[in-house]
Amino acid sequence: MKALALLSGGLDSILAIKIILDQGIEVVAVNFILPFVAEKEDYAGEAAKRFGIPLVRIEASEEYFDMVKNPEHGYGSGMNPCIDCRIYMLREAKRIAKEEGADFIFTGDVLGERPMSQHRKALELEEKEAGLEKMVLRPLSAKLLPETIPERQGWVDRSKLFAIKGKSRKPQIALAKKFGLHNDYPSPSGGCLLTYREFAAKLRDLFEHNERVAKRDVSLLKIGRHFRFDASKIIVGRNEAENKLLLDLKSPEDYVFEVPGYGSPITILEGLKSKEAIELAAKLTARYSDATMGAEGKEVLVEVKYEDKEQKEARVKVTSMVVSPLDETQIARLRI
Repeated sequence: MKALALLSGGLDSILAIKIILDQGIEVVAVNFILPFVAEKEDYAGEAAKRFGIPLVRIEASEEYFDMVKNPEHGYGSGMNPCIDCRIYMLREAKRIAKEEGADFIFTGDVLGERPMSQHRKALELEEKEAGLEKMVLRPLSAKLLPETIPERQGWVDRSKLFAIKGKSRKPQIALAKKFGLHNDYPSPSGGCLLTYREFAAKLRDLFEHNERVAKRDVSLLKIGRHFRFDASKIIVGRNEAENKLLLDLKSPEDYVFEVPGYGSPITILEGLKSKEAIELAAKLTARYSDATMGAEGKEVLVEVKYEDKEQKEARVKVTSMVVSPLDETQIARLRI
């Protein structure tokens, strides 16, 4: 018997795998690389290595971005389409299960842990729309849910499954200690960026102004201060690490701004390069540079770099402009 696990690397999915492995079932795991997940550590990879099981990684496709933009089942508190996201992952898991020869799929879902996607009706809806009715086992809450085909067929011993529910992690932590996992799991942190109001606002703005959204666009949403002026987007780095990322992620069409000779942010201007947009980008760069420290209203020299498209061979052109930094009222109007 072989089963496919949805492995995020969090405690719930780790426990689910341990429960199934303890029943002598072969396990292969799938980990979804989603663009809006905040965690930077490879918890899934570490968990798969610890258990000695194969790990298949699936990166979100364009279909995923389309789903986030227009979710059939709506959003949660921010722009988090939790139900549609789960359906997307289960559909992909169904495909991977067939390729891997897995007999059924299981997850670390806990009944009632997440208000939008883990109540009973949502769980039933998700597996139904993924074409997996009664084929998705949830070992941590199985005794609180209807019997699945894997249980009915005797592939899994239902008596060795659990009846955990709710938001508290205490039952899971106790179970981890019982299994000897100790602290070999991540603390709850990060999570889905789509639930955060500030990030959701940036994504909403991106969808409104970009017909197609790429991974690069989402990567830019995670860094810097973001400002909108009509068809122009201005992003100002907040520290040296973000400045480097902005330079790495900028496109050839973007303009780059900085204040030479000072601790300065890198600013990039995307979209329409109107005279007004260029001036605003320069003023924002001046505002967040060290050149204005202790001298409110001081004029600042800002350097602008861009590729000269009129040349036969594109080369970087550098110009300078002297501007006064924007005040907080002006900044508030532009900030996304």
